[in-house]
Amino acid sequence: MATKSPIDPELVRELAELLNQTDLTEIEVEKGDLRVRVARNVTANFQVPAAAPMAVAAPAPAPAAAPVADAKPTAAHPGAVTSPMVGTAYRRPSPDAKPFVEIGSVVKQGERIFLVEAMKTFNDIVAPRAGKVTAILVEDGQPVEYGEPLLVIE
Repeated sequence: MATKSPIDPELVRELAELLNQTDLTEIEVEKGDLRVRVARNVTANFQVPAAAPMAVAAPAPAPAAAPVADAKPTAAHPGAVTSPMVGTAYRRPSPDAKPFVEIGSVVKQGERIFLVEAMKTFNDIVAPRAGKVTAILVEDGQPVEYGEPLLVIE
């Protein structure tokens, strides 16, 4: 016996087309117990203008074995925990409460590490794995995009 899926494929196609037409990255529709969310990854390319060269009498010698500092970790970082939705990220359950995690915190898999508010609904963001928080990449109350890295767990 074939069971009919409660999700209408035509509705999903229409929502995907609406994303393309409006340049949105995510759309969600809810009716009764049925909830359909369609999202797409958007890659933004930014160009930063080069700084104007400064006149220097004698440049300082570069250290021979200076380690190259990593830039801000991205979603490609193996320990990055990314936002599953567009919304506002919160590091604490209320403005007067202490943050869920700090740099150096040891977390367990499934432990709440952030809240993301989307459409007036607070969504728990939990640790996908156990480990130590080595970087927090967003400020409390900062808007976030789908797939944006929130923190790094190593």
